[in-house]
Amino acid sequence: MGVKRMNYCINGEWVPSKTDKYMPITDSSTGEVIAEVPSCTKEEVLAAIASAQEAFPAWSAMSISKRTQYMFTWRDVLIKHKEELSQLCAKELGKTIGEARGDVQKAIEPTELACAIPDLLQGETSMNVTTGYDTATYKAPLGVVAGIVPMNFPAMIPWGWMVPVAIATGNTVVLKANSQTPLTSMRILELFYEEAHFPKGVVNLVTCGRQEADILLKDERIKAVTFVGTTKVGKEVYSVAAAHGKRVQSQTEAKNHALLLEDADLESATNAIINSTYGCAGMRCMALPVIVVQDSIADKFVALLKEKAQAMKIGAAYDEDTKLGPVVSAKHKESVLNWIQKGIDEGAELVLDGRDVKVPGLENGFFVGPTIFDHVTKDMSIGDCEIFGPVTCIKRVKNYEEGIAIMNANPFANGSAIFTQSGYYARRFAMETDGGMVGINVGIPVPTAYFPFSGNKDSFFGDLHVLGRDGVRFFTRAKTVTTHWFDEKSAHRKVGTWEGSTDV
Repeated sequence: MGVKRMNYCINGEWVPSKTDKYMPITDSSTGEVIAEVPSCTKEEVLAAIASAQEAFPAWSAMSISKRTQYMFTWRDVLIKHKEELSQLCAKELGKTIGEARGDVQKAIEPTELACAIPDLLQGETSMNVTTGYDTATYKAPLGVVAGIVPMNFPAMIPWGWMVPVAIATGNTVVLKANSQTPLTSMRILELFYEEAHFPKGVVNLVTCGRQEADILLKDERIKAVTFVGTTKVGKEVYSVAAAHGKRVQSQTEAKNHALLLEDADLESATNAIINSTYGCAGMRCMALPVIVVQDSIADKFVALLKEKAQAMKIGAAYDEDTKLGPVVSAKHKESVLNWIQKGIDEGAELVLDGRDVKVPGLENGFFVGPTIFDHVTKDMSIGDCEIFGPVTCIKRVKNYEEGIAIMNANPFANGSAIFTQSGYYARRFAMETDGGMVGINVGIPVPTAYFPFSGNKDSFFGDLHVLGRDGVRFFTRAKTVTTHWFDEKSAHRKVGTWEGSTDV
């Protein structure tokens, strides 16, 4: 297959960039370059903003019922093309085809939430709040919003977390697709216009570098920024965009911990941990890279975890039998391998080494095998920093109290889990953990789109999370209207008198 040069999208049209810099996109399973995307110029990013700004008045003025019909059509288009999009996602990112299907499904689910926007946009009203006066609060769209996208969920994050609720509430969008995995998002946008027939300019897409992306944080036409990425960049996005008067939600890194108590169903817990830790090759913020294990069962758990991890079939992402696919790029593979070496240097016990994995016929793919470190202590960075790869760290504790203290000492708090048969400890954990999304015998406690994706501490910066009613609030502003109608008698009252001043 030849290398395809991609364009960017403004006003529903795919336009060749004038840049002289293009970024390679690889098939992560083979290492082959399959496409190039432009590093769009400043002028091209500004043109995307202008397109969204021009489309906003008509789109926001459209009736809620008509916008909802567009969302129903869009849901059907995504379902129709689910397999095509899943294959593309698996190819450019490296997650297994089953995981890629889940990625696309997680774009469909928030679209279904957006189909309920007539209910979610309802405000509040009171008649006769004071004699003759009625008050209503409406939810109005913000204007143009920007989405800055990570590499690890090219369908779910831009087209699930960002676009559906934003446009259903009447906003228009500029997406900065991730330069490592933009192809799925680009194909979805093609379908958005070609088959769902949305008005031109409602969603626009660019790929660009940091300097050009900064325009989205500062341009006065952008009213809100939604970001997913590293904590370092996320803090900068939050501070810069907020300083320029924008509403911001910044979802950042994680180092989720699970607490495994001695009364847990060990077989079921280990299966859940395998799925959570090594799913998407560890490249997701809701992985469980750290397992805090009660001493009394630690040896047995580590042996079982190693046995199950070694049994995982490693192979091409789009092979139906593959259980662990590659990481996204050669650079990312190098980063994960460096972290493994760092764990060794820090003195952790390497129980399973995934550095020398070879997949026959795919020698140039970006594969890292499941890796397990035992006896990880609080002074080791591998147990506290996000590696974003298939690496598990085991921390041993005496009891629940020591375990929850270790977990809450971590600066990140995206999610957390406990495995136990004790209702007492499960209830305590739900109350005491810092994790924003909590699993009780659930390894990946990601809520459905009807609830917010609610990270805490250094895993999130902002006031309103993505999805659920939080998402609707984020993409709207309150407008409170007080109404009074004069009758013949009240028309003769003294000018400037408000009935409420004496009759409350």
